[in-house]
Amino acid sequence: MNSLSTPPEEIVPAKRPRRRRRAVIWAAIVACLAAVVGVAIPVMKHYEIPPFSEKGQPLTFDTPAPQGGAGGRNAGGGDGVTGVNALTELPTGPEAPWKVEHTLDDGTHIGVITYTGPKSGYTGKVWVWAPKQYSDPKYARSGFPVMIALPGGPGYNDNYWKDPGLKLEQSISKWSQDGTSLPFLVVMPVLNPGPDVHDHYWDGSDIPGQPKMGSWLMDDIPNLMRQNFRTFKTRDGWGFMGSSSGGFVGLKAVLQYPDRFKAALVSGPDIVPDSPFWKGHPKEQAANNPVLLSKALIKRGGPDVYIAFQYGTREGSGEIGAVTGYLKQFGNKGPIHTIVNVIQGGRHNAYTYVPAMGTGPIAWFSQHLMAPVPSQ
Repeated sequence: MNSLSTPPEEIVPAKRPRRRRRAVIWAAIVACLAAVVGVAIPVMKHYEIPPFSEKGQPLTFDTPAPQGGAGGRNAGGGDGVTGVNALTELPTGPEAPWKVEHTLDDGTHIGVITYTGPKSGYTGKVWVWAPKQYSDPKYARSGFPVMIALPGGPGYNDNYWKDPGLKLEQSISKWSQDGTSLPFLVVMPVLNPGPDVHDHYWDGSDIPGQPKMGSWLMDDIPNLMRQNFRTFKTRDGWGFMGSSSGGFVGLKAVLQYPDRFKAALVSGPDIVPDSPFWKGHPKEQAANNPVLLSKALIKRGGPDVYIAFQYGTREGSGEIGAVTGYLKQFGNKGPIHTIVNVIQGGRHNAYTYVPAMGTGPIAWFSQHLMAPVPSQ
C-alpha cells in the first residue's frame, strides 16, 4: 500500500516511540557529560592541569592594614605605628614579584621567585607559603612566626618541601586550626648552589672560594621575609625545619646564631660538616661544626635554644648513631634543650617525617616560638 494512502492514525504511533528514545538517549548523553565534567574539573584543578591552573600567575600575599591605626608596606614597624603589636615588624619592601607555583585545595598559594641575595651575591629560587590566618583582618596588627624549611638530598634547583604531595603546608594548616602548631609562614629556599654530584654539597656555610650559602640562608632569606611579610622583631619568631643535610643546617643555625634563631626541628640530620670543599680550611670548618658550637654555647651559658630531633627506626645506623650520639653528649645540657621523636618503622625520607611531626615535635617547636596576636 502506498504510504500516501495510509491513514494518519496508523503512522503517528510508530514515530512517537522513536522520538522518545532519541530524547532519552540525548538526556543520558548530557547527564554523562555533566557527570564527567563535574568530576574532571575538580580533578584538573587539584592537579593544576591547564586551563584550570593558576601556575605562573602573579601573586601578592595580602597584608591587610592594621585595624584602628596606620599601616602599610612602608609604614615601619613596632612602637611607632599605631595599632600594631609592639613586637611586629611590618614589611619593609620592596615587594618581590612572586608567581604562583602551586594552589592548594584550601585556596592558599605557594609562591616562587628567583632571588639575588644582597649579602651572599647568590641567585637562586625561593618558595613561600602563608597560612589563611595571615590574611585574616583579626591578625592584621601582628607578625607571624617564620619557619625556614630546608630539604635533604641535592637541594638544587629545588626544595621538596614545596611539593604539595608531601603535605607540609596542608599539615601546618590543619595543626594550626586544632592548636597543635602555630600558623607559620614557611619559606623554602634552595639549599645548594649546584647539583650534588660526587659529594658536591656546601653544608649551608660560607666555605672560602665557594658560593656563600651560609649568608644566603642565615641573612638573605630572613631579609627577604622581612621585606615581604609581617614578621617578629626578635628571635622568638624565627626557627628552622629540615631533614638530612637540611636538618644539619637548621641545627647549625640555632647554635651558630642563637641571637637570631631560637628553635629547630630536625629529622635524620647530619651532625658534622663534611663537605669536600672544606679541604684546606680547617678553621672555617670548625666554626660551622655543631659539636664545637654546642660546646661553646654551653660554656658561655646561652642564650637558650630548643631543638626537636626525629629519626626513624629503619634509617641507617649512621643516621641513628649521629642523633643518639649528639643527644648523649649535649641533650638538655645547659642552654641546649632537646626532645627526640623515635618513629617506629620510619625511614630516612620526608614522607616519614611530616606526619611524625604532628605526634609531638611540631607542638614542642611551636611552644618555644611566638604566636600571632589577634586584635582585641
